[in-house]
Amino acid sequence: MKKIAAVYYSGRKAGILTKTDSGYEFAYLPEYVVLPDAEPVSLSLPLAARKFQAEKLFPFFEGLLPEGWLLDITSTALKIDKNNEFELLLRVGRDVPGAVTIVPEDDNELPDMP
Repeated sequence: MKKIAAVYYSGRKAGILTKTDSGYEFAYLPEYVVLPDAEPVSLSLPLAARKFQAEKLFPFFEGLLPEGWLLDITSTALKIDKNNEFELLLRVGRDVPGAVTIVPEDDNELPDMP
C-alpha cells in the first residue's frame, strides 16, 4: 500500500515522497523543477526531473526526525512505533528544522506560495 507525502521547500510545493511496498521514492514536481529560483530540498537529492528510489527512508528525511529520548517521547505521545519513520515524518513534518515541510498529500492546510 502506497503512502504519499507532499514535500514543501520554503512554502512552495516541491515534490512528492512515497512509501511503497519495496521502499521509498522521491520526485520533484515538473512545475517546480523548471522554476528559475527552484532549489533542491537537499544536496543528496539534487534538483532533477527524475525519480529517486531507495530501500530505506532517504537519509535527508530520516535526519528530520527526532532522536534518542525525544524520539521515545514523540513516538509514545503520538502512539506510533518509533521504527515507523514514514508515519512519524508525516506527523512531525510540519515542524522540522530548516526550509522543508512535509505533510500528508491529502492534507490541504499548507497552500502553495508564489
